[in-house]
Amino acid sequence: MVSLLPNLSSPISRLSLLWRPSIHLTSKLQLQLQLHQKTVKPKWFKSFSPHCSTSVSNENLVVLGIETSCDDTAAAVVNSNGEILSQVISSQAELLARYGGVAPKMAEEAHALVIDQVVQEALDKANLTEKDLTAVAVTIGPGLSLCLRIGVRKARSVAGSHNLPLVGVHHMEAHTLVARLVDRELQFPFMALLVSGGHNLLILARDLGDYIQLGTTIDDAIGEAYDKTAKWLGLDLRRSGGPAVEELAQEGDAKSVKFKVPMKQHKDCNFSYAGLKTQVRLAIEAKRINTEISLASASDEERQARADIAASFQRVAVLHLEEKCERAIEWGLNIEPSIDHLVVSGGVASNKYVRARLEEVVKRKGLKLVCPPPSLCTDNGVMVAWTGLEHFRLGRFDSPPPANEPEDAVLDLRPRWPLGEEYAEGKSEARSMRTARMHPSLTSLIKASIKQE
Repeated sequence: MVSLLPNLSSPISRLSLLWRPSIHLTSKLQLQLQLHQKTVKPKWFKSFSPHCSTSVSNENLVVLGIETSCDDTAAAVVNSNGEILSQVISSQAELLARYGGVAPKMAEEAHALVIDQVVQEALDKANLTEKDLTAVAVTIGPGLSLCLRIGVRKARSVAGSHNLPLVGVHHMEAHTLVARLVDRELQFPFMALLVSGGHNLLILARDLGDYIQLGTTIDDAIGEAYDKTAKWLGLDLRRSGGPAVEELAQEGDAKSVKFKVPMKQHKDCNFSYAGLKTQVRLAIEAKRINTEISLASASDEERQARADIAASFQRVAVLHLEEKCERAIEWGLNIEPSIDHLVVSGGVASNKYVRARLEEVVKRKGLKLVCPPPSLCTDNGVMVAWTGLEHFRLGRFDSPPPANEPEDAVLDLRPRWPLGEEYAEGKSEARSMRTARMHPSLTSLIKASIKQE
């Protein structure tokens, strides 16, 4: 897989110091690469400069994107005009409901069962074959290792069999950059809030591959808090916890349960939802709600009690987002005064209440809110294909993998992979204790590679 650190002993992450276009690349693409070879080295690692010029013509590029970082198997085909030629997602909703959350081993098996079908369906819906592709992009991290492996193996199989370049994609960067597909006028720099089941990130996107992390979660993400609240309230998890809580909250009194807003005393942009989860659990116990009884079977009185908890939880959970976003925007404007957009993406960004509250925040700060449609907020192949395409246009890709790669080949997977460098004022002592076995950030690796040139 694409490697950002030299590891010549690995067949997957080996780096070529001199890049040569494969003789099997389409003659048109080969000519494009040769024309630009003198100014930009079209090697994903070596040329990962956020300010390098375009190395490949933007004409007729078609990228297949594959996403398996967590619990959805997704593939999509996108072209360089920003057209989504196809999008296919296989949901694991039944598994989520059965296990009350993501079970990594079960999720891996589910990915393995459908990955071939999902990729083929994406190609069929686009009326294309692998021979029509320019490159293959795949999420290599962060995420669950067992799940990432399935997508990476499939991507390498397709790329190797058809001699296609390969682009390794950062999952959270993909959530960020899909906004540039939705709003083609969105230019760097801009702010981004990325909210999902496993991640909370506030970043300043200065350029492609150049990010400053202003804040992150020191424990649980907001999506995890939504999921656990839904489970404890006995809601139907087949649609995932977020939509279930959001729907029930509409029936409740958001101020009936006095939950405390997390980290009020911390004047930074980091998040914490572990304490709020505990508050919700204690409130459920105090009201003696029998969560063994489904919401559909609950009495009117108990349904109202659950709705009040859902509404109160959502109000405080989102208020935590609002407060941190306001501070992050202030920090971002101090660094880059030209910022005029806040991108909100990730699964939780599908929540209408979240969008409405953050719309108020950006208005107060004089910015504009950019939210991808719900289908592009949750994990999807489109965001991976588009991010791969953005980097490919700058020559940031790996040459085709071996056609007959062994099953036990060591893959470059990055389950814990920060996106940007931490802003000095945003560093958390609590979080610093959890950095073991974490890959260096994407941005720091890019900067290191530039210095080596």
